[in-house]
Amino acid sequence: MTTLLKWIVPWEFSWVFLACFLVAAVLYWRGSRRIHVALGRRVAFWTGMAIIWLTLQTYLDFYAEHEFLVHRLQQLLLHHLTPLLICASYPASVLRAGLPLRWRLRWLKPLRRSWPWRVASGVLFQPALASLLFVFFVLVWLVPAMQTLAMLDWRVYRFMNWTMLLSGFVYWSLVLDHRPHPPGRMGAGLRVLSPGITMAPQILAGAIVTFSRSDLYPIFEICGRAFTFNVLTGQMVGGVITWVPAALLESAGALLALRQWLRLSRSGRLPRRTWQTRTAATS
Repeated sequence: MTTLLKWIVPWEFSWVFLACFLVAAVLYWRGSRRIHVALGRRVAFWTGMAIIWLTLQTYLDFYAEHEFLVHRLQQLLLHHLTPLLICASYPASVLRAGLPLRWRLRWLKPLRRSWPWRVASGVLFQPALASLLFVFFVLVWLVPAMQTLAMLDWRVYRFMNWTMLLSGFVYWSLVLDHRPHPPGRMGAGLRVLSPGITMAPQILAGAIVTFSRSDLYPIFEICGRAFTFNVLTGQMVGGVITWVPAALLESAGALLALRQWLRLSRSGRLPRRTWQTRTAATS
């Protein structure tokens, strides 16, 4: 029982995280009782939520702070797998249905029409910026100096985890958008190509870490390593995690985007340009 409690009890408890987690869980539970949600979508959402809790609010977080390869696994789950699963469940309509009707009419609808909301969403969900930030936050936290700063300051450490999670949500919500463009912000073809573009610098960074013959992250030695195997072996495994599984998950995301593209094409919802329109555009 003691061992079980050790794994369940959060290593570093956060009221902000708990509040956000419970709000999302309650809204989804209420929404799924009001509208029909396919079983596969429910499984994807709750699996993603379980992984978020596992990576941030269990003893796994301790190992992420004391071993590089576990840290890279944590970041992979936060940045790639969890947002991919939850965005693939298309939870927006379910979460919205979870709100009381009065709140939706009085607060949510005016908020979505307000200029601060339109400006913020227009910037954050701009495809080029979202893709850039998606890659940037992977690479910047791989810089040894930034990694050291995150491990020495708990505020920077939490900021790192939040940026990885949120940038993943923004990016995968654009790539897995089931709507045509417009109103979707990214074209159907670009949604398929984008993961191939964003995975390239991550593969390169992972390869650099994998084949490095020096200890790039001595901060884990200072903090006290959780495992006793060779330092370079752990660093190599961490580099491989950044390289191979991340690329596989992005490939899976591209396949899901391709599936949506084919669905839109079969239903005739893709914008079609006539020959006259093409002629006018090229003249």
